[in-house]
Order: sequence, then structure tokens, then C-alpha cells
Amino acid sequence: MRVSADRTVCVGAGLCALTAPGVFDQDDDGIVTVLTAEPAAADDRRTAREAGHLCPSGAVRVVEDTE
Repeated sequence: MRVSADRTVCVGAGLCALTAPGVFDQDDDGIVTVLTAEPAAADDRRTAREAGHLCPSGAVRVVEDTE
């Protein structure tokens, strides 16, 4: 899994950081930052997926491994 976020479309809702705090945070302006681009822990992977679905602006992107 690879996690990324487009900071230019982030609206600062914070759902990513609330849902997956081991993977996402927010800077001082409330814009998403990725803490772990390739989460290894099963819980972080699960919550990253959920955060991707919840993001209202579509800024959070989760790409699954193809192997």
C-alpha cells in the first residue's frame, strides 16, 4: 500500500488525521500531511483506507499493492 495526499485540494476537514492518526496529521494551517507513506501495520492500513473514503475533497489517495 502507498498513501499520498494532494495538499493543494485539501480543505482541512481533518477526517484523515482523526481516522488514521498513525498515517496522517495536519499542519498549522489544517492541511493534511502524510506521516507514513507505506503503512506496515494492519490497523494503519485499514484506517488509511477508511480515511481515503471519508476525505471530502478527495485529497487522500490510497493505492494498494499489486503483488
